[in-house]
Amino acid sequence: MPQRPVTFQRQFVKHPAGSCLVSFGSTRVLCTASLEKELPPHRRGSGGGWLSAEYAMLPGSTSPRKRRDGAKQDGRSVEIQRLIGRSLRAAVDLDKLGEVSVLIDCDVIQADGGTRTAAITGGWVALYDALTALAAQQGKSGPGHYLLGQVAAISVGVVSSQIEVDLDYAKDSIAEVDMNVVMRDGGFIEVQGTGERAAFPRAQLDELLDAAHQGIDELYRAQRSALGIGTASGSR
Repeated sequence: MPQRPVTFQRQFVKHPAGSCLVSFGSTRVLCTASLEKELPPHRRGSGGGWLSAEYAMLPGSTSPRKRRDGAKQDGRSVEIQRLIGRSLRAAVDLDKLGEVSVLIDCDVIQADGGTRTAAITGGWVALYDALTALAAQQGKSGPGHYLLGQVAAISVGVVSSQIEVDLDYAKDSIAEVDMNVVMRDGGFIEVQGTGERAAFPRAQLDELLDAAHQGIDELYRAQRSALGIGTASGSR
């Protein structure tokens, strides 16, 4: 299970259709989900919608201060926002959205490890609220009309030869193995793993995935509790 307390503060800002301040320990990410009519070229005229994501770390989120992204984002931010977009697209039946774009913005206001996994997990909560608003606009039964499942993500690693779940920066910086795992309803969406100091055996990979699965099950429960729902598909 996650080593750090996890909290979700929904509707943290009022303008987007959905928003959530997610905290994994000292890591805090503001996730918003906005609904727009503009679609990327490859989805125009399809009758369906799209979901994309943007990610940034605010200057005061780290010590020393992180330089603000200019017109050109740094490569890390681009890689992470693509991961967030892929992960949350896996939660939605895009063809059921109608010609609507969902824009997920994830801004790190305080970083202490696991910002990408917190962004995905909090982003799903903001997405759920945005789809609730969209369902009301379109006369659908609820967010379950659009949802394919519940998505969450967590980091796991090997620190001092022990498997750890939800690594903070201090542990992540000395981990022998570092991995980020994204799941939907118990199935894997993406696994990013690196042997930081040496190769690691298949048996240890299986142990890491089992630990991630258990941690994500805890995150599912926390997401549902924050939303006041029994299951992610309960509103279908």
